[in-house]
Amino acid sequence: MKQLLLILLVTTGLWACNTVEKKVDEHKYEEQKMSLLEKERESPKHFLALSGDDHRNLFGKTVYKGTIKNNATVCSYKDIRVKLLYFKNGAEVANHEELFDNTIAPGDDYTFKAKYHIPHGTDSVTAYIMSAKPAK
Repeated sequence: MKQLLLILLVTTGLWACNTVEKKVDEHKYEEQKMSLLEKERESPKHFLALSGDDHRNLFGKTVYKGTIKNNATVCSYKDIRVKLLYFKNGAEVANHEELFDNTIAPGDDYTFKAKYHIPHGTDSVTAYIMSAKPAK
């Protein structure tokens, strides 16, 4: 009888410790998640990556096909402003801004296409993200 009582007490004690440990782990996880969310909300440009390339179409427009990748873990972004700079022999000859109001979830990407008539002889296009807002 004493052995049964001892086993019951030990089992109850282990179960109680395991439950407390799980609650502590969940609490730490939520704290870390909130801290990460704050970092991602404060600096969206650090978590968004832009890649793309350009070509001229048959109508003489320069077409830039780009992809915005959200590398954030928790935060979604919207109202993303992209600046396109057009160069000829190293000098800027034109620039355009694009605003994308789509929401990009963590780990997702958004593909876009921008078409503009720009001066003939333009030899390169550079694009970068100007700003973005965290989605609520």
